[in-house]
Amino acid sequence: MGQHNPENQQSGIGVLDKAVAVLHAVAEDPCGLAELCTRTGLPRATAHRLAVGLETHRLLRRGPDGRWRPGTALAELAGGTTDPLLDAASVILPKLRDITGESVQLYRRDGVQRICVATAEPPSGLRDTVPIGQRLPMTAGSGAKVLAAWADSHTQRSILAEAVYGERTLLEVRRRGWAQSVAEREPGVASVSAPVRDSSGSVVAAVSVSGPVERIGRKPGARWAADLLAAADALQERL
Repeated sequence: MGQHNPENQQSGIGVLDKAVAVLHAVAEDPCGLAELCTRTGLPRATAHRLAVGLETHRLLRRGPDGRWRPGTALAELAGGTTDPLLDAASVILPKLRDITGESVQLYRRDGVQRICVATAEPPSGLRDTVPIGQRLPMTAGSGAKVLAAWADSHTQRSILAEAVYGERTLLEVRRRGWAQSVAEREPGVASVSAPVRDSSGSVVAAVSVSGPVERIGRKPGARWAADLLAAADALQERL
């Protein structure tokens, strides 16, 4: 341990040195637990405990393939408050709002909840307003389905135990590439969502369009899915 990277100086604080070794190992290339042990020389249980701890602090994140990658908190720390996803959203979400004339949100998953991290609202009319920072359950709604569809299997099982949708719905979401919901999370509100991927192809967020059912209809996907997928692609290009 500690021979892995010349930059990985020893501070004499054992757990910190090991955690930094894990960060260096993952920064080199996304890796699963076995490869992480090989790169760091750490015992399996130690490497796993540290990686999960770093994931909790968003210093690492685990993709759908089960491999760890550098987490979003690293970018936030490095760039003050700059977050590439939010920078991209500030350009793309208003365009999607202008195309659809409806409320647009961007959600990130945090465990078995989702957090609204960016929005673009139409200037007037009925709005399904979700404030930035609001936590919503992962048990209902199109954004929840998208984030659950590409979550790790353990998280998926936890969500499905309480969700109004089932495993077949998530299979359909993955096949189709988007999700819709009608009066599922909130009466009278319909929404459609698509996954946002980073440069490695991992799903990092869900972009959603939502509005009153009487205005956007009971099949919002038929109406907005193509525009939504284009916006998701534009977000990925900027990441």
